[in-house]
Amino acid sequence: MSAGLLAFLIAASASLLLTVPVRALAIRVGMVDLPGPRKVHLKPIPLLGGLAIYGGVMLAILIVFDGAARAQVIGIVSGATLVAVVGFLDDRGWLHHQIKLFAGMPLAAVILLVSGIHAQVFSLVVRGSLGYWLDAALTIIWVVGITASFSILDHMDGLCAGVAAMASVFFAMLAYLNGQTLVTTLAASILGAAAGFLRWNFKPAKIFMGDGGAMFLGFLMATLALKLRLDHASSLATWLAPALILGATIFDTTLVTISRSRRGLLPFATPGKDHSAQSPGQPGARPARCRPNDLLSGRDQRRRCHSGDVPF
Repeated sequence: MSAGLLAFLIAASASLLLTVPVRALAIRVGMVDLPGPRKVHLKPIPLLGGLAIYGGVMLAILIVFDGAARAQVIGIVSGATLVAVVGFLDDRGWLHHQIKLFAGMPLAAVILLVSGIHAQVFSLVVRGSLGYWLDAALTIIWVVGITASFSILDHMDGLCAGVAAMASVFFAMLAYLNGQTLVTTLAASILGAAAGFLRWNFKPAKIFMGDGGAMFLGFLMATLALKLRLDHASSLATWLAPALILGATIFDTTLVTISRSRRGLLPFATPGKDHSAQSPGQPGARPARCRPNDLLSGRDQRRRCHSGDVPF
């Protein structure tokens, strides 16, 4: 059995099974998303689903990766763990949102830089230390931007995990075709963990991944993009491939940023229903089943026809 397939099976099984006790733990400690005026779910929904995703990926890494490979992913695991912890603390309400955006995410990006993972764009055209420092700045901007984009993408049942799963498929395929075993295996583990969690996160969601899970997935997506190398391809193709794979999140974040900035709002701190996935079906997110007579009647049935919240 290939390492990638084994990683997928381990992560998927672990995430699927861990979600059950994690959900019970979230209810026990009170980490739930309560109904509110801007939310459309009518009962508390447990958070902490990201803990099951985290457990699935880490278990796959521990079992599938050998000593040499583990040494290569220490920086990735450290940065991913940092953003996950910051996200879980934010879910608990113990951190201000600016701390995760201006401290947690940049620090995780610096961990990648220290471990030797960085963008290779400016260094190809600018020689010397200047090219490296420009690439270092680009790496921090990229990691923070993609991590934050997944954080605000978690506004609809199954959306964030589904996008991460599909992106992982393309990262895994491209890495496999170019002989990058480590990237292929890591992408397969992320795919498995996201797929296992989706069993509980599809509408109507029984658990939300929370910021801890969304930031964890976002950081790993940004890392896969930095690690991906395309043999016999132009530099432009190497740069564009990750951007196209993550195009949905980049587009959504750009749309939200422009929309909220024009209204004088902070893009990553202000709730709203201006996401690209919400536009066709306003006003809600996380739609559930509706009966035809509810939609045809004159009565306001919005709260009966939606289950979920709009955290951003």
